[in-house]
Amino acid sequence: MKIALMDSGIGLLPAAVAVRRLRPDADLVLSLDPAGMPWGPRTTQDLTERALTVAEAAAAQRPDALIVGCNTATVHALTALRARFEPELPVIGTVPAIKPAAAGGGPIAIWATPATTGSAYQHGLIRNFAEGVAVTEVPCWGLAEAVEHADETAIDAAVAAAAALTPDEVTTVVLGCTHYELVAERIRAAVQRPGRAPLVLHGSAGAVAAQTLRRIGAQAAPEASPEGTVTALLNGIVGPLPAPALAYAEGRLLRAAAPVR
Repeated sequence: MKIALMDSGIGLLPAAVAVRRLRPDADLVLSLDPAGMPWGPRTTQDLTERALTVAEAAAAQRPDALIVGCNTATVHALTALRARFEPELPVIGTVPAIKPAAAGGGPIAIWATPATTGSAYQHGLIRNFAEGVAVTEVPCWGLAEAVEHADETAIDAAVAAAAALTPDEVTTVVLGCTHYELVAERIRAAVQRPGRAPLVLHGSAGAVAAQTLRRIGAQAAPEASPEGTVTALLNGIVGPLPAPALAYAEGRLLRAAAPVR
């Protein structure tokens, strides 16, 4: 089995690790766009063109499925990606975990990039899955970029700024950008209020990994031999994982799990 993941940068790491845990025998292909990141500020047309190029590089490795490990790319480019590659290559998008978060009753906060916060896309998810639940949309200025570069000072500042916009009564936080899952515990520490029940965080990586296996008719086998390889493609060229990836447990796990080639 071979599973490809694509993103402009290291936001795909949580989903890659989630796949690795479900199927440690699967080969992983990580297709990144270091020459074009970040994708967030780009126009829809520009982002879609870059996403298609990154996806083509991944598809050339003949994977069984392709995960779009980026919320922004899913919003703007998923339709084009599916039109280009399906049905031969299943394409799985990443959607903020608003539905399971709202099932807990809230109040919830959705941490997302400024471009996603307040967007028609996010409002649609709230309307469809969180009706009757108190929802606060929190724009996280600079957080994805800080995580991408493993800038500790900038991460702390961005998390603190977003936490200040999060109401005290919030019981659940939706991590609406894949990068945020890399600093989930920092977010928890910043939002958790003394004397309150433990904060619930909802990311997307686990659900995306499970959906990927369903799409290709495979079963989870976490007990399988951990012999799957990891191939990183940087603008289509095989290379090492970007150095900032190794600042996070997910990046180190992938490097340790199998040779990155």
